[in-house]
Amino acid sequence: MRIFVTGASGWIGSAVVPALIDAGHQVAGLARSDTSAAALTAAGAEVVRGTVDDLTVLRNAAAASDGVIHLAFKHDIAFSGDFQGAAEADRRAVDTFGDALADTGRPFVLASGLIGLAPGRVATERDMPAADGSPISVRSATAQAALALASRGVRSCVVRLSPTCHGEGDNGFMAALVAIARARGVSGYLGDGANRWPAVHRLDAARLFRLAVERAPAGSVLHGVAEEGVAIREVAEVIGRHLDVPVTSVAPEAAAEHFAWLGTFLGLDTTASNTLTRDLLDWKPTHPGLLEDLDKGHYFHTPATSA
Repeated sequence: MRIFVTGASGWIGSAVVPALIDAGHQVAGLARSDTSAAALTAAGAEVVRGTVDDLTVLRNAAAASDGVIHLAFKHDIAFSGDFQGAAEADRRAVDTFGDALADTGRPFVLASGLIGLAPGRVATERDMPAADGSPISVRSATAQAALALASRGVRSCVVRLSPTCHGEGDNGFMAALVAIARARGVSGYLGDGANRWPAVHRLDAARLFRLAVERAPAGSVLHGVAEEGVAIREVAEVIGRHLDVPVTSVAPEAAAEHFAWLGTFLGLDTTASNTLTRDLLDWKPTHPGLLEDLDKGHYFHTPATSA
């Protein structure tokens, strides 16, 4: 298959692209910079220059492909205060892909998230988010639109990724927690720290995206989850041990001051199952779990400085 991938040089995409190529697929990746283009070329992928805002580029690339994996999301503006703008751009991209792939039977795989899906219980692939107008539900509405493309002759599916998609080179939530602990001199968690987040190694996630584009049924929801839930206090304890700093509780009302943008998410209790995904695609995560991965030490390396 010839597969068009957005976010192809990003954290997940840079693992998905080689997973696809190793399985014999041709890959065309969206690149918005020379650096991204060079990385894709080095990985053996064709480069499509543009951004998720270039809808004509997206439409043409999708039409020329046997399937699409949409990983790109404007995290830069989302986490600087314009989540709505990022979500709206994502919806425009999904609608564009839907128009390009309608009535073809070709696959469209969308990356989405799990945070806030089913508070207080273990979420399954059958759960659908509440339409409450929150930033999280706005993005979830785009996932619903992607699933609805199945009625338009698109083999669409959604992969809900764990908030903790970890591995060497990660610059996401776990790296942010490490940086905050280093700067503050304490490794913190909110309240009693018993709230949990699901986790998945990015190489396991990459294999799931490959399986999804190859054979996930139209309208299916998949969970990129290897561990149902890891307690945030346990994460803080590993960070504290590696940085040799105290591990301490932070009052929920001080979350924004202590954790900055991460404070909005850190106290959420989100757990999720992967049973249906494993059964549907015979997907078996094989890489280290989150705490084991943190204990490997790569999250705590600091860049060398010149004298």
